Parts: sequence; structure tokens; C-alpha cells
Amino acid sequence: MDTITIKDVARMCGVGVTTVSRAINNHPDISEATKEMILQVIRENHYVPNNSARNLKRSASKTIAVLIKGITNPFFNRMLQVFEKETKRRKYSYILQRVDENQDEIDVAIEIEKEKRLKGIVFLGGYFSHSQEKLDQLTVPFVLSTIGMTAGVDQNNYSSVSVDDFQESYKMVDYLLGLGHKKIAIITASMEDESIGKLRYEGYKKALEDHGLEVKENLVRCMKENIESYTMENGYVVTKELLQSQEEFTAVYAISDSLAVGACKAILESGKRIPEDYSVAGFDGLDIAFYYNPSITTIRQPVEQIARETIKILFDLIQKKAPPQHKIFPAELVVRESTKHIL
Repeated sequence: MDTITIKDVARMCGVGVTTVSRAINNHPDISEATKEMILQVIRENHYVPNNSARNLKRSASKTIAVLIKGITNPFFNRMLQVFEKETKRRKYSYILQRVDENQDEIDVAIEIEKEKRLKGIVFLGGYFSHSQEKLDQLTVPFVLSTIGMTAGVDQNNYSSVSVDDFQESYKMVDYLLGLGHKKIAIITASMEDESIGKLRYEGYKKALEDHGLEVKENLVRCMKENIESYTMENGYVVTKELLQSQEEFTAVYAISDSLAVGACKAILESGKRIPEDYSVAGFDGLDIAFYYNPSITTIRQPVEQIARETIKILFDLIQKKAPPQHKIFPAELVVRESTKHIL
């Protein structure tokens, strides 16, 4: 089929060109029914809007946005510092936008893209579960940093930078099993999580399976939905519940260091000792895991490398120097005082 124009779309819909333009640009001066009809015709006929006018305006803007879920997570602090420094070095502006847990980050991104005429976007934190059709609504390059993408989305349509959350989680649980622990509790994300929470949980399951052990449902503890995810408070509340359940376990593996610190607090408060009564392990490599007493065994992510590579890839995309890329960095198992060998 020949390429269709905006006039063709208008004729098919029985409306004027201005109305089609309003639908494409999500202008408030158009009814939802009319807008949906026009967008449906656009999708069915694979119409690509002529963005030349919009792109001329955008060319004057040198701004990128970082959309972050879990802004209270200290893991992101150093990353944000690197983002800001590297963006300024390239003489670009930098917008930090918090995305609430119940918000759709793509919807937020589309809105900011229009308002600020962005050149690129970094998605940081949370979990990413969107269809290709949804992602196609973004018209600027974007990079997923420390986030996994839902299976089924073409990797040629986005870029990502992370560690192998599945493999690194497996490494931690394999280490605990090697210390003699067979009853290992996990503090993880909800079972609906499609990103790093799921990957780290799957690593836990696979390590148990490879050691001939089954997952005990009562030892799988999900973060509380009414408390901010990946926080010390969440780890504390979940571990307190686990202890009160009288379920037998010898180690707790929390899928973030903040959760692990909360778990330690609950254990010590109950009159038990770490690691004499329970071993505790985390993930991320936060400073607090080192300075906590006892210092916490963790998987240390190369935070600054991830942040620098994220910005490099984004600017390569903006300047059309390279196609979408996927970079996976190795992480490091750091053994500290919170874990011990048991008989």
C-alpha cells in the first residue's frame, strides 16, 4: 500500500485535517470518541505523522528526562549524581521526574515529552511491563536502566543497561546453600512483578532446585503493597511477620540491601542474633550494608558504570551514532559478617 497522508486519514474519518492533528497531539479540544476513531484508523493504516515541524522545535531543546520509580531508594542516589554530571558535561538540561508506584511511566513520559520537547528519556527503577504498541507512542530514544523488560518486546526497539539479576541472585542463594543453609526465606516483590523482582526470585528458585530443594511457600515473603517498595520499613514489617509465624528458617535473603537492613532490625529486636541464629543477605551494594552492624553480605552492583553507560547509550541514540544496545555488567558477591556456615 502507498504511504498515506494526514489528508487521507482525514478523508477516511470524515473529519478535517485539523481534527486529525488534534487527535495525534492529544489536544483537549476533541471528543474522546472522535480521537479514538482517528487513532484506530491511523493504527490500521500504519500512518506515520510528519514530525518535521515538531522536530524543528525539538531541535532547539537540549533536554533529557530521568523518570524514577522508588525515588527514596538510596541505590539510585549515586546513579542520579552521575546522570546529572554526564548530562551537564554534554551541555544538556536534565529533568528528574518521580513516578508513583500506581502511575504508568509511559503515560508520564509521553506527557513530559510533549511539554518539555525532550531529546531522550531514562527509565529508572520499578518494573516495566508494556506492549510494543504502548512503547511506540514514545517518539524519542529511551534507555531502561536497572530494569528488565517484559518478554515479547523486540529488543531492537529499546536499549537497556543492568546486571543479570537472575544470575546474580542465583549466585547469592548458591552461596548461602554452600554454607549449609537449606531453609532460606526470601523477601521479594509481588508475584505480579515482571522486572527485577521476578528475575531475582527466579534466581532464588533455580538455585534451590539445582541443590535438590523445593521452594517452601511459607518462606516466600512478598513486600507489603501499602508500604513503599524496597525500603527498610518494608523489610522490617515482612520479617517481623515471618518471625511471628514460627516458620523454621536459618537464613533470610532480601532482594535489596534496604530490605535486608529492615530484616536485621526485626531479627535483633526479637532477641535473636545475626549471624549466630539467622544469616541475612542483601542485594545492591549500598553503603549502609557495609556500615550496618553486623555488616551485610550482598551482591554489589557497579552503580557508577551502569549510570555512565546508560547516559552514553542514550546520547549515542540521540545523535544516531549507534542502534539500540543492551549492556549487562557483572556484579560482585561481597561476603561480610551477616552470614555464617552452619552444620
